[in-house]
Amino acid sequence: MPYDAYPNDLIRSILTQVKTIALVGASNNPARDSNGVLAYLKHKGYRMFPVNPGLTGQEIHGLTVYGKLADIREPIDMVDVFRNSEAAASVVDEALLLAPLPKVIWMQLGVRHDAAAAKAEAKGVKVIMNRCPKIEYSRLIG
Repeated sequence: MPYDAYPNDLIRSILTQVKTIALVGASNNPARDSNGVLAYLKHKGYRMFPVNPGLTGQEIHGLTVYGKLADIREPIDMVDVFRNSEAAASVVDEALLLAPLPKVIWMQLGVRHDAAAAKAEAKGVKVIMNRCPKIEYSRLIG
């Protein structure tokens, strides 16, 4: 998959098919983008799981924060990576240990790690990089 251009149909199909999203790097600070994206996707009907080891057990937008992906006790359709590009590789590694595997790993705007993406795709996981699901949802679904 070319990582610089994604067909609108692919993005739209991901956003309409996934139901559960783990947002890694969730923040309780309303000024942070991860906080706004979490609230927006929750409002759009996704079952959201905020992940941040520094906030484990706290709540963000009424949702309990998990310390790591493995702590979530139900299947996750999509892992949304709100970490920097360097940290994205370890998040992908953690996601690839889940059973069942997530269908999608989505790296936020400015986040790209080609080797981690190739590793996930080799396991059959779709990867989107350098995009925001909130922006794409608004643009393609409304």
